[in-house]
Amino acid sequence: MTRPLRVLVWTLATLLTLLAILVVVIATFDWNRAKPLLNEKVSEALHRPFAINGNLAVHWRRSPEEGGWRAWVPWPHFTAEDITLGNPEWLKEPQMVGLERVDFRLAPLPLIAQTISIPRIDLVKPTASLTRLADGRANWNFDFGPKDENAEPSKWVMDIGAIGFDEGNVSFDDETLKTSVKVRIDPLGKPIPYSDIVGKARAEKTGDAQDYAFGFKAEGRYKGQAVAATGKIGGLLALQDAKQPFPVQVDARAGDTRVRVAGTLTDPRNLGALDLRLRLSGQSLGNLYPLTGVTLPDTPPYSTDGRLQANLHDANGASFKYQDFNGKIGDSDIHGELAYVASQPRPKLSGKLVSNQLLFKDLAPLIGADSNTEQKKRGGASKQPSDKVLPVEEFRTERWRAMDADVEFSGKRIVQAEELPFTDLAAHVVLDDGLLQLKPLRFGVAGGNLRANIRLNGRDTPMQGHVQMTARGFKLKQLFPTFAPMQTSFGELNGDADLSGRGNSVSALLGTANGDLRMLINDGAISRSLMEIAGLNVGNYVVDKLFGDEDVKINCAAADVGIKDGLGSTRVFVFDTENAIIYIEGTANFATERLDLKITPESKGFRLFSLRSPLYVRGAFAKPSAGVQAVPLALRGAGMIALGVAAGPAAGLLALIAPGDNEDNQCKPLLQQMRSGKAPAAVKGKK
Repeated sequence: MTRPLRVLVWTLATLLTLLAILVVVIATFDWNRAKPLLNEKVSEALHRPFAINGNLAVHWRRSPEEGGWRAWVPWPHFTAEDITLGNPEWLKEPQMVGLERVDFRLAPLPLIAQTISIPRIDLVKPTASLTRLADGRANWNFDFGPKDENAEPSKWVMDIGAIGFDEGNVSFDDETLKTSVKVRIDPLGKPIPYSDIVGKARAEKTGDAQDYAFGFKAEGRYKGQAVAATGKIGGLLALQDAKQPFPVQVDARAGDTRVRVAGTLTDPRNLGALDLRLRLSGQSLGNLYPLTGVTLPDTPPYSTDGRLQANLHDANGASFKYQDFNGKIGDSDIHGELAYVASQPRPKLSGKLVSNQLLFKDLAPLIGADSNTEQKKRGGASKQPSDKVLPVEEFRTERWRAMDADVEFSGKRIVQAEELPFTDLAAHVVLDDGLLQLKPLRFGVAGGNLRANIRLNGRDTPMQGHVQMTARGFKLKQLFPTFAPMQTSFGELNGDADLSGRGNSVSALLGTANGDLRMLINDGAISRSLMEIAGLNVGNYVVDKLFGDEDVKINCAAADVGIKDGLGSTRVFVFDTENAIIYIEGTANFATERLDLKITPESKGFRLFSLRSPLYVRGAFAKPSAGVQAVPLALRGAGMIALGVAAGPAAGLLALIAPGDNEDNQCKPLLQQMRSGKAPAAVKGKK
């Protein structure tokens, strides 16, 4: 044997001898002797008490699950019993974590590369008490002492593959979230396949998800609301393989909101991604705000079912996508997708929503116009007074600055009683740091379009509002489909409104409004039955006094109302019928919700009205009264004295006549005469 070969043999023999001695020492050493030193060093490093109170042992065993030649290499298996970790000094409760036993195996070969590789840790009967105080201090944040800037970082790396766990108890108390929840985890009697919960089709898409092994129950309070939850989870949390899905199923209630999820968590080491089927239901979407911080409108009861995907470590902030969801809001269907990004300076909600069949009544809560009964169902605090018509429920502008939004909504078909022939709806909602805009909001109405641009500035107190609205091409026979005399009409309704106001409700905005309102109707009809269809009892009385039981043709109806500080005053309000000119003058006070109108008829030709005195409509919007004024009608033509100063308003109303309607529109000659100040004799009896 050559000298180099002898040196090599002796070197290998020495190493094997040392390794054998090391194995013998580890296998025979009483590791309980090391507990005091180990407890002291860990406590010193964590700056809180740590103790292994029970037995500490090491056993050498093979690991067949490793496969190949490594399955024949004995690995050290560590067992520690009765482990406790204390709380920091500023908490009264002494213990944060307790474990009946911890088992783990250490891979010996990676130690050569300065890697502590632990393929799996099993925690037996863990208990944990997680606490955060109002000042932000949390017991799960550890103080490792001041960092030495000159010290070199450790070359040792910790690599944990998976965590297995047994039944246990966890309590979570967070004063910053006003949350206190207790969770108990117990093993299921028999594992439940993942496909049994989510369905075979979904399970095939997910991949190799493990079975559900544990059930849990939770109860307490979350953000001040009572919560209760049950669910199921897997038994092995894979930390090393970020793609290994960990099954989660939860059925939770918080207040009147129910949340049901079933799916997987991946990359749990970083809470990286969620892929869940999410079903939500509750009395109002607005009630989600205290739970999620997402600003949503008040709605009737709702339910949705869709796919929630989350990337909690997106560079722009944690992102959530609620995709391909279907559901109902009230009696209306809802479909689409939403995305939420926890970006800075504010999170943002975006998406597209569609309703194939939208009930008009389900829109009422958006402006606080639903009934008191419905408000109570969804937890609304405001109550509409019985003597008020305009909605008094306030917009929740304090929530508008919590996030931004850019959402498009389309209602393909609006379902409503025949008296209100709305056909479809489209809206683009933009919320930017408290500034809410609908640009535009469009309704299809009676063959025409109602288009509005609405701006509500929630940054100001009180809120500032501005609306520009145009109504074009409303076909009268579609607007009043149940009124037979209108079915032969080719007339239309056109109108404009430009209003601004301040206040946090529709009532307050109109009560302080400034602006203009114009409306034009040509070639229509009116009768008592029309008033009954519209539910206008006072109008029924007025028509009865003017025309009796007859259906009367309207050549033109024109209105120009100026509004200042909530008081609407008529500049021009006139009906040109086949037998008379009807003048209306007076005010509508939106602040006090009171009417004060005078109606003066002026007969055409030789037909004389039996009515010899003007009519009045006065009183509250909710219950106005009508009657005959105790003064005689003025001489013929007196009404035109007022029209003599209406040249400007008449010119503005002429602008509502579309160029293609010039020949057939019967309002044009009336408005031209009004603009010139002439009497309306020239249009007398015009068909």
